[in-house]
Amino acid sequence: MNELAEGYDVIGDVHGCATQLEVLLNKLGYRASATSAAYEHPCRQAIFVGDLIDRGDEQLRVLEVVKAMVDAGSARIVMGNHEFNALAYDTERPAGSGKYLRPHDDPDDRRAAKNTKQHAAFLEQVRRDDRRRYLEWFADDSAVAGSRRGARRAACWHDDSIKLVENRCGSSAPFAELRHLAAASTKGAELYDAVETLLKGPEISLVDRGQPEYHDKDGHPRGSARVQWWNGEARTLRDIAEMGGKFTTATGEPYPPLPELELSDGDQSYVYTAHVPVFYGHYWRQGSPKHRHDWTNYTACVDFSAVKGGKLTAYRWSGESTIDPKHYVTAE
Repeated sequence: MNELAEGYDVIGDVHGCATQLEVLLNKLGYRASATSAAYEHPCRQAIFVGDLIDRGDEQLRVLEVVKAMVDAGSARIVMGNHEFNALAYDTERPAGSGKYLRPHDDPDDRRAAKNTKQHAAFLEQVRRDDRRRYLEWFADDSAVAGSRRGARRAACWHDDSIKLVENRCGSSAPFAELRHLAAASTKGAELYDAVETLLKGPEISLVDRGQPEYHDKDGHPRGSARVQWWNGEARTLRDIAEMGGKFTTATGEPYPPLPELELSDGDQSYVYTAHVPVFYGHYWRQGSPKHRHDWTNYTACVDFSAVKGGKLTAYRWSGESTIDPKHYVTAE
């Protein structure tokens, strides 16, 4: 399998759901090679949009399957925020200091307990020797955004952020160098802001607009909401803020509807306007992608909460210039 693949199967956030992954690959027509045991397709290539790890019960098997496919040329991977977090969690800086780029044993940093809780399943299921091998693979082989040619894959496509990463790091997969990983983990650094945008999507402050903090699905307080960067029709705060979850206020009350505050030009600077298909994960959709408007003419979400009762989902792209929801495939 190589760059001459006739089509791409863009697979959403796996999060350790190996059984669903193998069901989906078989449904898509991938079969284990007799020589390498990697899943291969005679004329297509799989693209994983990141978040292979954390949460689910079969993380090591997921990594075995996907890495074998990448090594065989039948798949490529885009880094998710969970792979980036795993690298930062494992990286001591400065060496010998006992401090890590993503804190996990620092009693003076309130993020430490949250980070360790989020990462506990990965640490338990993928033991040290295997973990080191897969972390090196994440750093060496994962791009922070997909191809600039043809269909694009990312958690968020933002040209300025992609250019900054490439200019600063000389690569779209920059984290083999410790200094780049450290800069991308340091709030206030330009590289940090660019990588946050690409791996998690941009955010808009609610508290700056007079709205209360909310508690997310994991109970963490937040003052900003994700931006619906794919929504070119958004004109107000209510339109553009991604508030589809069952969020609550600090007192436990349901979070009130956001007001119809007009957006400024800066609020819309991340909105995707190009006429090239983009496929993205990360946004925890529910239900069937064919029956919901989780796609526009040029953008399609492939994260349908496989590890939270949903189904692992792929989009079969074969060169079409606009999104066709009939091309979604789920692991039944």
